[in-house]
Amino acid sequence: MIRVVLPYHLQTLARVNRQVAIELEEPVTLSLVLDRLEDHYPALRGTIRDQSSKERRAFIRFFVCGEDWSHKPVDAILPAAIVNGEEPLRIVGALAGG
Repeated sequence: MIRVVLPYHLQTLARVNRQVAIELEEPVTLSLVLDRLEDHYPALRGTIRDQSSKERRAFIRFFVCGEDWSHKPVDAILPAAIVNGEEPLRIVGALAGG
């Protein structure tokens, strides 16, 4: 069971709590998690990544075990701590400005 933590604006849009659980079979990649997330919560389609190119939106970041995975390949296999549900995959709405 993979745990995904969503930022407030995506929680509101999908009408879910801060954390959702997703079941996937191994090997688990970020791309597969996002596919399943969008399948379960259609309101999120196009908000986390572009629907046609599948590229991450500019102000969305992905954190895996405390490490920023926003620029890693989406087909990289996620660590066991994420796959086993020990650690959540965090989707964060980045802030701009200063």
